Amino acid sequence: MKVKSILQMKNLEAKSFLLESKNYANFQIPEYFDFQKVLDKVDKLILGKDLKTFHSTKIDDNGKNKILYPSELENVNYKFVNNKDGKYSYRPFQLIHPVLYTSLVQLLTEKQNWKKLRKRFKKLHKNKEIECISMPVKSIKEDMTDLSATILNWWSNIEQRSIELAMDYDYVIHTDITNCYPNIYTHSVAWAVETKTIAKKTRDSSLLGNQIDSMLQSMSYGQTNGIPQGSVLMDFVAELVLGYADSELSKKISRHKGKYKILRYRDDYRIFANSPILAEEIMKNLTDILSDLGLSLGASKTIVSQDIIRSSIKKDKLSWITTVNYRYSFQKQLLLINDFSHKHPNSGQLSNALEKFYRRIEKFKKEFNDTYALISIIVDIAYRNPRVYPISTAIISILINQLSMKNQKLVIKKTIKKFGRIPNTGHMMVWLQRIVVGISSQQYFEEKLCKIVTDDKKKLWNSKWLNGKLKQIVNDTSIVNRKVIEKLDKHIPISSVREIGYDASVDFSSPMIVEGRDAEDLS
Repeated sequence: MKVKSILQMKNLEAKSFLLESKNYANFQIPEYFDFQKVLDKVDKLILGKDLKTFHSTKIDDNGKNKILYPSELENVNYKFVNNKDGKYSYRPFQLIHPVLYTSLVQLLTEKQNWKKLRKRFKKLHKNKEIECISMPVKSIKEDMTDLSATILNWWSNIEQRSIELAMDYDYVIHTDITNCYPNIYTHSVAWAVETKTIAKKTRDSSLLGNQIDSMLQSMSYGQTNGIPQGSVLMDFVAELVLGYADSELSKKISRHKGKYKILRYRDDYRIFANSPILAEEIMKNLTDILSDLGLSLGASKTIVSQDIIRSSIKKDKLSWITTVNYRYSFQKQLLLINDFSHKHPNSGQLSNALEKFYRRIEKFKKEFNDTYALISIIVDIAYRNPRVYPISTAIISILINQLSMKNQKLVIKKTIKKFGRIPNTGHMMVWLQRIVVGISSQQYFEEKLCKIVTDDKKKLWNSKWLNGKLKQIVNDTSIVNRKVIEKLDKHIPISSVREIGYDASVDFSSPMIVEGRDAEDLS
């Protein structure tokens, strides 16, 4: 697979990679959101300058001017809260303030700092029996996005590698860290960069690790718990902490006898051994190390298995592979997917199944016999499975165009009302707005990102701590590409919403013919 790890890049290439709009916000949002202009302008203005010169001031209790720091203000970043389970659990994605984001990128990719970080990662990854699979990567194939490359990297080096390891091991433990990013202790980043001993002994800004720590706190109202989630930059920072945990684990495991292999993809671990005693001992050591970092393993998601082959393939994928699902009408196929979503909620295979359904109806040139029913089923799937908001709205965008303008508006209103019954559905609102753009007014949407699409004067970030030209750039540079909106197709393209359909075991990319008739005609 043709990908390039960020650690294979020189400092300026890494900087360019991290400052790409798609890596600034690496979760799925409509294609007209574009942060490139504001990132480029900020980068040009602050490069080589002390950021304090751009800070505004405030009057302290003694009547003197005092520099105002972002750590003193709430909501400096824009928090984009995303529902996780269709109920009350949520994941807070963040669009980091462009000045803080760019400043941290510049700090990390300064020539000597980047050299130090690459050297440090090499040491953290020294033990070849603990493999990190999740370092940010860039696709070097023109027809593959970085997101696709990342997911294919997971499939190749986690799933397929796990199957191969069944030849060498008898036991595997699957486990992961609970709420990893929100619980990362910012001081542990300094430990990872400098070593814990040095970081604790020298707490001033002379150390790169302490500078990173300070900037992370600036993004979070001065808090030391948690790092913003939603960018490649923070994935890279998280890898510092998790790589440090790998290194500490390696030291403890060296005291034990026995062959083992550990595959880690971000906060997800697969521990292979030939002895259940060794596997459990490794788990105990990992638990102790993560505890020192303020992190913990999810007991409910920890699985011990002697069947490495079956446990290497996610249950949702096995279930879908063994389901006869390709000889049905559109409605029956969608009902089958709906049933699958109840058994395997928010699963990767659910996304894959919906992508195949999208490709099938995209090529269907006749009228659907049951458009309202199809929309109702897909809305129900999305309602219970927030992971599939983007692909679900893409499917709706195809179906809804068979209705009159009046009925299109009615369907959208009903959908918005339904999602209003559960909290934190801003992500769905952003995608529903993508359907509505060009159909109707935008008055339905309360989500801040939606409001910015209709009014550039709305402010996304808290920039009270800035002054002059830099503040003006952040406040006045549009993050919505109007030219893209003008050229939007009514149908949301699969390229805007797909995770990646790496499993081609079931293909709905073309209309099915069963017993001489179109599948849609079957009752």
